[in-house]
Amino acid sequence: MKKIIILFYLIVSIQTVFSQSKNIDTTLQKIATEKDDDIRIDLILSIFTLTNETNPEQGIRNGQKVLIQSIKKGDKIAEAMALATLGANYRLIGNTIKGLDYELKAMPIAEQTGNLKLMIWIKNWLAVIYKDRTEYARAVTVLSSAEKMATQIKPNIIQGGTLLSLGEIYLLMNNLDSALMYLQRAYEFCMRNNFKVYIGNICTDLGEVHGKLGNTSVALGYFNLGIQDALITKKPRYLNWAYAALAQYYHEANRNDSSIVYAKKAIGAVQNTAYSNLSIRPAKLLSGIYENVNNDSAVMYLKIYLAANDSLFSIKAVQQAQVLNFEDELRQQELVAEKLKEAEQRKQNIQYALLALGIITFIIFYLLLSRSFITSAKVIEFFGVIALLIIFEFLNLLLHPFLERITHHSPLLMLLALVGIAALLVPLHHYLQKIVTHKLVEKNKTIRLANAKKTIRLLSEEESESK
Repeated sequence: MKKIIILFYLIVSIQTVFSQSKNIDTTLQKIATEKDDDIRIDLILSIFTLTNETNPEQGIRNGQKVLIQSIKKGDKIAEAMALATLGANYRLIGNTIKGLDYELKAMPIAEQTGNLKLMIWIKNWLAVIYKDRTEYARAVTVLSSAEKMATQIKPNIIQGGTLLSLGEIYLLMNNLDSALMYLQRAYEFCMRNNFKVYIGNICTDLGEVHGKLGNTSVALGYFNLGIQDALITKKPRYLNWAYAALAQYYHEANRNDSSIVYAKKAIGAVQNTAYSNLSIRPAKLLSGIYENVNNDSAVMYLKIYLAANDSLFSIKAVQQAQVLNFEDELRQQELVAEKLKEAEQRKQNIQYALLALGIITFIIFYLLLSRSFITSAKVIEFFGVIALLIIFEFLNLLLHPFLERITHHSPLLMLLALVGIAALLVPLHHYLQKIVTHKLVEKNKTIRLANAKKTIRLLSEEESESK
């Protein structure tokens, strides 16, 4: 059973990768050329939503592609969003530590950009990870900050997500009044702005709240709305949640006949799907109900529970192995991107060095060839030293990659190579300086002689005129 589930999961993953690849590449091109920050955020979200309900490890690969492109382009908005989606995908495969790490890396970059929409998304994903880690106080703090930011932007689906997450966390904390308030606000906001994505989740959560408050008819109404939404949108995971929540409600109300019906429906909703591990909760509930009534059924559902639990960890093991490969690929791609960036920077520095050397050379030749004024030898010496330094830096930039290859990044060998270059340049510099100084002296003598002859001629003319 376990092998069949894992095989099915892998087959589904492979089939979806090829169909999504073209869409990913097209969207990446749009992200690279789009100037509007908010639109780029939405484009990255569209990549995330392709896989977040079906194949989070492929989502990690997609997030890495966005991250590499954003670093190459120097796009901080896309970089922060890519890191955040990587964190969200790691959370989906159960790695909250890695997910938290990525979200915390994304946040300071987002804060530098000042984009409120970006920061709200990241705060939501960060809070959900805190919720999974049962750090409810931190989750509430982060979401409260996101809620305040949300008042400063135009209506967006993430505002509904913020209110929903606050409601879910207060529900987990058994703070029913706050949970009810935020879930009602989330429902009203999403309905008012026609954001239907979260409606099923909100209704299921409202059913749980009203069930705990003893409002039976209201609770059942909301549970049914959650179920209908999941059936219409064809989301087996959401359908499982709604059925499981309703089964739990009936169990707590001592109506085990109804609880059994909906727990079985919850298992059926995800049977033979990538979400078969979600059978854990309803199967455990059923095995507990049947424990003192029907041993055969109790054993059957206990086996389902154990198989689902086992498959969850097996699938996660496969995912973790894939993630390690993805991370190695990301590291290699980041190294390539960094080398390209360094090469581009080196190219610019070489151009600057050539420009500076050209200016200094022009000044020296102008001073040498000018026939209008006498130039100090110290000035030529000063410019000669500057030219020597610029030439040394130019050669260092030009030869650095070659020296790294032949010395294998050895600091000692690199130093010896640079000393060798300096040993060749310094004597050459002294030789050229000697020639230039000689020419300068000759030029100055010529100018002085010409000035002296001119002065003598003028004096002679004045003396002849006076006679």
